[in-house]
Amino acid sequence: MTKTAGRETAERIKRRGKELGFDLVGITAAEPLERESLHLQEWLDLGFHASMGWMARTVDKRGDPRKILEGARSVIVAGLNYYAPVAHRDDLETGKISRYAWGEDYHKIVLEKLEAYSVWLSETYPGSSALAYADTGPLMEKALAAKAGIGWLGKHTNIISPEYGSWLFLGEIVTTLDVPPDEPATDHCGSCSLCIDACPTGAIVEPYVLDAGKCISYLTIEHRGEFPERAPRNFDGWIFGCDICQDVCPWNQKFGRPTTDRRFFPKEGQEAPSLREWARMTADEFPGRFAGSPIKRAKWEGLMRNIRIVLEGNGRTASAP
Repeated sequence: MTKTAGRETAERIKRRGKELGFDLVGITAAEPLERESLHLQEWLDLGFHASMGWMARTVDKRGDPRKILEGARSVIVAGLNYYAPVAHRDDLETGKISRYAWGEDYHKIVLEKLEAYSVWLSETYPGSSALAYADTGPLMEKALAAKAGIGWLGKHTNIISPEYGSWLFLGEIVTTLDVPPDEPATDHCGSCSLCIDACPTGAIVEPYVLDAGKCISYLTIEHRGEFPERAPRNFDGWIFGCDICQDVCPWNQKFGRPTTDRRFFPKEGQEAPSLREWARMTADEFPGRFAGSPIKRAKWEGLMRNIRIVLEGNGRTASAP
């Protein structure tokens, strides 16, 4: 059942999202993403998704939120700031981990908030339906975030908010409520190319286009098995993810502010782990060591591979004194 809502209702919905702990909430219409879908297909045709075949298999749904939920009229997009003001170390003895993985797994945290949000929507607006996703469904999250006014798609392909920079987790609720949409975000990257210039592997092949097969984040997290011969090896100490393109972004340097959720702050030893200590971790130790952490995504084999590559790049081995 479709419910039509006014601007006052839209503001009430966004206010509830803030009460649940989200830093940003925007609304856009659940309609086909025609231009974005075309760009996605071009990106897939170029093979820039590397081994992430699931992106091609779900491309049809990604282009239209109405294929996710019958009768969908609106998408509520929420942003959660995760920035922890701790600097990465340039130390050959330690590895680097992306800020988003320093603390607890964001999927669980964001999804819990979204599910509470969905329950509130169904109770407040009887007859409406909603589905919540936190990087867990076939949605073009960044495109929807830009259309909902959360922020614009930066040249590094992350969403940039004027209030928080690009240190944002995104979550969406597709709903049958017909809610007035917000104005789309405006691009403020201008002529800046710092993210492109800083990428050590040349993964940002042109503004707004990322070749995942060259990206340190993809290689250290999503890629399974050994790296292809053509894959870059200059990881600059990164063993899980990479923040280089975000660290150099002027919007992050100027507007990044600490998260109010301490669960995203680094767990002990996680922001700069000893490479040789972690290299001695066994497969049996891995699940307990990273319970509730995004790092488990890489699996033990992947993490050990990443550490080995970084140690070799540093001219060291796991057993070196």
